[in-house]
Amino acid sequence: MTKAPISWTARDAERHFEPLGTCRDVDEFEKLNRIGEGTYGTVYRARDRQSKRIVALKRVILHNEASEGFPITALREIKLLKRLRHPNCVQLLDVAVGRKRSSVFLVFEYCEHDLSLLIRHHLGMRNPFKESEIKRILLSILHAIHYLHKQSLLHRDIKLSNILYDRYGAVKLADFGLARETSRLAEDSAEAMLTPKVVTLWYRAPEILFGCDTYTTAVDMWACGCIFGELLLQEPLMPGKTELDQVERIFKLLGRANDHIWSGMSSLPNADAFHFDASQYSYNNIRKVLPDLSDKAEDAIAHPYFREKPFPQESSMMPTFPSFHPDMKDKPTHESRVHSRESVKFGDAFGAPPSAAAAVKKRRL
Repeated sequence: MTKAPISWTARDAERHFEPLGTCRDVDEFEKLNRIGEGTYGTVYRARDRQSKRIVALKRVILHNEASEGFPITALREIKLLKRLRHPNCVQLLDVAVGRKRSSVFLVFEYCEHDLSLLIRHHLGMRNPFKESEIKRILLSILHAIHYLHKQSLLHRDIKLSNILYDRYGAVKLADFGLARETSRLAEDSAEAMLTPKVVTLWYRAPEILFGCDTYTTAVDMWACGCIFGELLLQEPLMPGKTELDQVERIFKLLGRANDHIWSGMSSLPNADAFHFDASQYSYNNIRKVLPDLSDKAEDAIAHPYFREKPFPQESSMMPTFPSFHPDMKDKPTHESRVHSRESVKFGDAFGAPPSAAAAVKKRRL
């Protein structure tokens, strides 16, 4: 791949980076405010000047852009996103570029909230969601995971802040920066040699913590289970501070594991690194208690839990929350996104009501 010019147009980007496909000029979008920032890029709320639609602009971070080609990780994410067409996966609308090569943006449909912020900003309430609504949220996440796994894709970073919630009550899985396609060889076994350090600590499956590099789609399902517990408890299920602490929390909740119930556990790379008194934990008999336990999304979707009262809420009846700008006086939690300190009326595009919490309290009356 040849080096791109420092200054270019959308047409230059299309010619130079063919996998990007058709590109738009970023000047076709009006930036309204910055809403998120992290390792993999900065996210802006913006308005499409042509359609007047509110969108999310995710700026792709390009390291050493003057000396290196377009990062393969970004190309991989764009290629993957262009494949995704599911109502519970956030949709990539366009790719936009600025005048400089370092200005590349992914244009997504805009969702007002993520579940992490909704939970965090409603701590004064009992719970922003009823059990029937939690069931609908969980089903939506499971349908998204099932779709990805059918496409031979692992998300690898499922967590509460990557579950978006729009003003119509729709739930969408987002942030596919760590997603990977399993190899053709691995399609039958659902295994592939993969990076061991993935998934945010609180949602990290035991096989990843123990250094296994041949993990399966089960890592996404484990993270989904952690989210389910977090929605019910309104606090993280296992908020570990270190990998050792995370393993201890798992053993305290589920019981200790061994080679009898987890073949090859003692030979995993990190098995000797975790030194703790196993006698303080009960024996893990989860297979005896739940003999039909499955690590497949389709089996979870068909679980009797979703056919019991209260039934999952109809999608059209899910609660809606007004747009709000997070109170920057609140220190971000481990899972909260970092928001700009710009003074912005976050809900100006839709009419900003007094507060999201007040709206939910009114709905509960």
